[in-house]
Formats: sequence, C-alpha cells, structure tokens
Amino acid sequence: MSISAKNIRNIAIVGHSGEGKTTLCEAILFNGGTIERMGKIEAGTTVSDFDEQEIARKISISLSLAYTTWKDVKLNLLDVPGFYDFEGEMNEAMRACGAALIVTGANAAVSVGTEKALNQCIKSKKPAVIFINGMDKENADYYGAVRALTEKYKTKIAPIQIPIMDGKKMTGIINALTGKAFRFSSTGAEEIPVPEELAGDLEKMQYALTEAAAENDDALLEKFFEEGTLTREEVIHGIRKGIHNINVIPVMAGSALLNKGVINLMNELVKYLPEAAERGELSATDLKKDAVVGVACDENGPLAAQVFKTAVDPFVGKLNYLRVARGVLRPGMTVLNSKTGEEERINAIYLVCGKKQVSVPELLAGDIGAVNKLNNTGTGDTLCDEEHPVRFDDIPFPKPVLALAVYAKVRGTEDKVFSGLNRLAEEDKSFAVIKDPDTGETLAGGQGEVHLDVIQKKLKSKFGAEAELREPAIAYKETIRGTSTAEGKYKKQTGGHGQYGHVKMRFEPTEKDFEFAEEVVGGTVPKNYIPAVEKGIVECLPHGVLAGYPVIRMKAVLFDGSFHPVDSSEAAFKAAAEIAFKEGMKNASPVLLEPLSRLKIAVPEQYVGDVMGDLNTRRGRILGMDAQDGVQVITAEAPKSEVLTYATSLRSMTQGRGRFSEAFARYEQAPDFVLQKLNKA
Repeated sequence: MSISAKNIRNIAIVGHSGEGKTTLCEAILFNGGTIERMGKIEAGTTVSDFDEQEIARKISISLSLAYTTWKDVKLNLLDVPGFYDFEGEMNEAMRACGAALIVTGANAAVSVGTEKALNQCIKSKKPAVIFINGMDKENADYYGAVRALTEKYKTKIAPIQIPIMDGKKMTGIINALTGKAFRFSSTGAEEIPVPEELAGDLEKMQYALTEAAAENDDALLEKFFEEGTLTREEVIHGIRKGIHNINVIPVMAGSALLNKGVINLMNELVKYLPEAAERGELSATDLKKDAVVGVACDENGPLAAQVFKTAVDPFVGKLNYLRVARGVLRPGMTVLNSKTGEEERINAIYLVCGKKQVSVPELLAGDIGAVNKLNNTGTGDTLCDEEHPVRFDDIPFPKPVLALAVYAKVRGTEDKVFSGLNRLAEEDKSFAVIKDPDTGETLAGGQGEVHLDVIQKKLKSKFGAEAELREPAIAYKETIRGTSTAEGKYKKQTGGHGQYGHVKMRFEPTEKDFEFAEEVVGGTVPKNYIPAVEKGIVECLPHGVLAGYPVIRMKAVLFDGSFHPVDSSEAAFKAAAEIAFKEGMKNASPVLLEPLSRLKIAVPEQYVGDVMGDLNTRRGRILGMDAQDGVQVITAEAPKSEVLTYATSLRSMTQGRGRFSEAFARYEQAPDFVLQKLNKA
C-alpha cells in the first residue's frame, strides 16, 4: 500500500553502543504488530541485527532498515550502530532520516555516543527526541541523566515525562504535556490519578514546558507575558514548533527490554516529529540550469531520489537503499544516475525490514525503500527524471584513520582477496583499499581495529577469501649529506672480446629526487656510453647502502673515465657505474630518512595535556594549537612509524571524543636507533 508523505516519519535510532537501540527498535516493531514477539540480542534473533558478525559480536555493525505502522502512520526506522568504528553508517542515516531518536542510559552522565548524536542533530538541523533507557535497572537515575543533559545542552533539553517509581523500579509515567499519569501493567498502560507526592514536580515541569513553548512562537510569547499561562493546545503547538526548529529536544524514559514506556514514546513520535512532507526543501544542483535549487517533497513532481546505502551480496547482487525526495518510483522506469550520467532501469522495488524484503508497486515521495540490480549506481548517487536532472550533495564519510597491509593467506588467491575487498569498499564508504606507491603494499584503510576485523571476516564469509592484515611497511629513504668521488672499473677477459668500462664520478646532495650530469673532457668516456652510465646509477637508486631503501636527493656527476676501443660496451659502463655508486654513497655521509606525518588533532580541552604528553613519547613536535567549534585543534608532526595505530590510542585517551587527520609532511633524517633497529630486523 502506498503511503503519502504526511503519514510517514523517517526516524534514525542513534546513540552510544550498548544503550539499547536495537532492543528499542524490537519493542517498537512488536507494538506496531510487525513482529509477533521481541527478539533478543543475546540469542541473535532481533530484526535489525541479522548479519552473522552482528550476531557473533552482539553489536550493530551496519545501518539496517525496519518499518511498522502506528496510529495510521508509517514509522521508517533506521537502526544505527553506536560503536565508534562505524561512524559512516551514522552519516548515511542522517541523510535519509527526517528526525532522530537518541537512546541513552539512565545514568548521571552524557555518553560519548549521545553527545555525538546530539551534536550531529543540531549541526544538521534534525529534530530529535531523547529516550532514557534502562529504567528497569537497579541503579537507574532518570533525574541524574536529565541533569547531565541539561548541563551540556542548557535550554534545549525539555523533559516531558516524570517516572513513577516503586523503590528503584519504574512502574509508570506522568506525561507533563497532557497532565495524565499511567501505570504499566501486563495489558498495557492504565491511566491512574497523578500521585500526590509528584504533583509538585509535575507543576514545575509544566511551567518549564510552557516557557519553552512561548519562546518558540512570538504570539504565544506575547500571550505568556500578558497572562502568565498558555492553554494545553498552545503549549503542544509551541513545543512541536520548537522540536522542528531544534530549539527543543524532549526527553522521555522507559525500558526497551521490558517494553515499558515504549507505547507512550511511539505516541509522541507520531505526534511531535515532523511528517516527511514537512521536511524542508533539500538542496540539489539543477544540472540544466547549473544552479542550486530546493527539492520539495511532492509526489506529483519529477522523480528525485538519493541512494544512502549499498549492500553487496555475492549471490543476491547489489541492493541500493534510497529515499525518494520527490515524485514516484515505479518498476520498469528508466531513470538517470546524474552522478555517472548513465541510465538505469528500475526492476523490483522493496520495503525492507531487517533481512526481509517486501516487493511493492511504487514508492512515493518521502518514503524509504530499496532497489536491486543497479550495476552502475552506488552510495550517494542521485536517481532522477531524465528531463529534470538534479544531483544531491554527496554524503560525507570519514576518511580512514587506520591502515594495515593486506596479504592473501593462501598463495594464488590474491585476485579473489582484492576483488572482494573492492566490493566491500562499494558497500562501506568509510573503508578504502589503497595502493601505497612507495612500498608497493596494498592497504586496507578503516576507522579502527574492530572495523578492519569485521571487513576481514566479511571477506571470508561473503567471498570465501582469507586475508592477513599486517602492520604496513614504512617508506624509509636514504640520502647523502656530504660529497665524495668514486671510481668504478669493470674489466673482464674471457677469450675473444672482453668487457671494459671505467668511470670516475662525484656524488653530492641536491634538492631534487635525482640529478645526473656529465663533465667529461676530451672524450675519455665516449658520448654513446654516457646514457649507460646514467642507467646504471638509476638502477642502483632503489637500494641504498645503509638498509636497502630507495635513495633520493642525490646528484651523480660523471667527470672522467676511460674506454677500450674493442672491449668497451654499454653493459660494461653500466656495471662500472654501479661499482662507483656503492663506493661513492658510502663515502658521502649516507643517512636514513623517515617520513613525517602532519597531524591535526581535535580534542576537548580536558584532554589536551594527555594528548601532548603522548605526542612527546612518539617523537612528535607541537606546531600550534587553536580553539575551533568548542574543541582544541593541535597541529603537530610525528614520524609515520610512531603513529601507525594512533587512531586507537587517541580514542582511548579521549574516551572516543578525539578526532584527527593525517597527511604526509616531508622526509627528515632518522635517529641512529631507528637504523640500528631496521638492520637488526
């Protein structure tokens, strides 16, 4: 059945790992009648965690879709992994959703995942609701959680519920917006009188909500100043407006595991979160006009949809998850991929609920679904009407921060390993397969150790290929600091024509990677042999005399030599040059160079000391520090060998709040102990 945008809510369920997002998704699906019983993470029976890696690890790894209907409204749920390594999945969900449901624990602190989710909602202007989960736990502290949120986000936080507690157990709730109290029972929530001991708390909360409502509507603010109060309908209107403007973030509570407070939450999601039709126009580039335009959610307009996730399966093929922004998508249509410029034919269209796919005849503007067998379409691509070509902005993805060298475990399976990894990179845009031009190694780049371990296991389960991940080689170089002269003489007599080549050369430092010059006077080395001398030196450059690393910043000058009219040859002069190179480099103060990385590290103020101290242990140099967007950005340089696993260390030091980017800076002379270590290896 096709559902219009006014009856759709697209909701990303986000927050810290382990706070109960997947369990809450189960409870919502159960209450909506989509599933007959709630699955359990421990048993691997939940709808949204169906991948074998998710079942084994008991955490979400990939963004998954599910849907249910509540009060004639379709709730499209995007269950988002909360673990740090899967940040790319969050970016996909934020592009597809119209609002976020942030799940946090019932404790007196704001977890990193909650903080990141709230910050992203505020930054991307996504309305949000906070659900304080785990109210069934003995140490549950609803008021502590609200206090911690309010300290960090001030007036945006608006609790709309008061939990009714029996000792340390939550037995019901009071809805401050309606003034009604409910007790949880085996048959659902039963309305009860407001407990006398909570009447004062209710009055305070209602006054705070009235103030918040007034601040989001000028007419209400004027009335509030004049009369000191607002009607219940006016408060609800003001709060809903505040939610849309991201000025109000309502807070609710319950237990997803026991399905307590979830029905009340669903009622509020339907009531307060924006309809898909209410979502503001999406920015896109009109390719005919070469201008930025707004794409309104109108099912009567020309088609415009964006793929926000791609799933790759070696048997089923590729499945593209998309949100229709405008128009209607139907099987049999030919659409334009405005990013690649190629046409695609739409085959089947599905609604997705975990691993289940339900074929539908159409997908209207505002809805989310999936299409298969689009060979040339990937994540971020726009599918649109050929006569009205538009392109949505690409989805931002974090760049890899940890790279490990990839080798096939079984010799002869290299093609299978690397083709599988490239397929997985299509599916996960925060993962990349990179060829290091200096070392020749192929690197797997991801967001952390867990991310790369998941990729390694997916490679085996999906494509039957086993890879080994190792610490990557460092692209050391060698150079000279002094000037030396050297003689190379190659002489061989074996009956008949012999071999004779003789060169005198000078080796000196230069700013260029390599220079060759000749200063031969009087034809002591004939012109036709000089290219062979240069070739001999060039072939020596990949293997220096210190530890066998490539040589850079060297100038080789041929200034003298001798030849034999019969026995001299290009091969002989090439060999003579090689002899001169080895002697000359040894005598020109050779040194080992190590690559330096330029780091930009963004951390909250309280972690600056720890980060700087850690950089000192890594032979790092602090170049500067600036305050940006509420964090300190440290610019530093450190040897590449010291920051191979910096992503893991920074995450540990900052409880996941730190971020960094890395770029090659330059080569610099390495300390003696580095060379000694390399020669011992």
